[in-house]
Amino acid sequence: MKVSRLILLLISISSIPSARAEWALNMPRGVTEISHSVFDLHMIIFWICVAIGIVVFGVMFWSIFHHRQSKGAQAHHFHENTFVEIIWTLVPFAILIAMAIPATATLVKMYDPSDADIDIQVTGYQWKWRYQYLGEDIDFFSNTTTPKEQINNESEKGENYLLEVDNPLVIPAGKKVRFLITSVDVIHSWWVPAFAVKKDAIPGFINESWTNVPEPGIYRGQCTELCGTYHGFMPIVVDVRPQAEYELWLAEMKQAKADEIAAATQSISMEELMIKGEAVYKTACAACHQENGEGIPNVFPGLKNSPVATGDINEHINIVLNGKPGSAMQAFREQLSAVDLAAVITYERNAWGNDSGDMVEPAAIDKLKMAAKQ
Repeated sequence: MKVSRLILLLISISSIPSARAEWALNMPRGVTEISHSVFDLHMIIFWICVAIGIVVFGVMFWSIFHHRQSKGAQAHHFHENTFVEIIWTLVPFAILIAMAIPATATLVKMYDPSDADIDIQVTGYQWKWRYQYLGEDIDFFSNTTTPKEQINNESEKGENYLLEVDNPLVIPAGKKVRFLITSVDVIHSWWVPAFAVKKDAIPGFINESWTNVPEPGIYRGQCTELCGTYHGFMPIVVDVRPQAEYELWLAEMKQAKADEIAAATQSISMEELMIKGEAVYKTACAACHQENGEGIPNVFPGLKNSPVATGDINEHINIVLNGKPGSAMQAFREQLSAVDLAAVITYERNAWGNDSGDMVEPAAIDKLKMAAKQ
């Protein structure tokens, strides 16, 4: 009975696509020329290892069988056989050369980011990615959007669980894109397996990588360096579009930037600030301070009835804009727009019973941001 149940369980699991993917015995081939080269190199090395294993174990088992004690075999004693020593030196050397030639060719291509059509700086934060399109004045953050209900096992997990973001990286198909990868806090790692791109993001240091994706599509990856409490919640999504769609997206992003600058000069009602502030808080702040504002005891402080959210408003603004040295509190001056900053500060000062009645104008935040740049 137990055996039959086990068989039924294995059959049911094997019918789930995600389970079959997890049980794959080989690495994925990828979609780029470099990923194909890496896969082909992997297979070459694999079959060389298989051949070595067959020869070595074949000789070993043949020797054990034909020179077994039951046949009366006697061990031979020999020393300093020059021919044998030459053979077991030259053969491994030849095998290593055979491996080194294709490996070197692949590495040379992987480490050649020259003549790129687009340069994008990728910056790791705890726990999100920032993408800056150099020369295009486009700069945005990419945060996970996996619902808390799924993370807390309160609802069924989606198809792309922990691999969803609000703002994916958008690049054109058929163009060489160079990535300049760094970090502002701890070591992260930017990894998209379909591109065969995996580079550490190190504070104060810039690593280079590149890709050229021939076909449009959505490609996903993750941070692969243990970078803190929410390491598993900073996915990567790359949206590869045809050139015409990419150019249209560029124009939309530039218009959105202009609209954002214009919005910073306009007055917004308290109700609008609270609605927008709640959305910004859930995206940028709730991971540490929790959606109920109570934080995580002895790890991240709460904002409900806290001296920061109910005390001097200027000190509150300063902490949100510039962070708090020596703590996990980041500076959000560059991460959020003036409108988002004004909204989230207003929300924090009036949510969860704080009820300070304070309202922050986007124009005041914009003025502080401009002063910081001078």
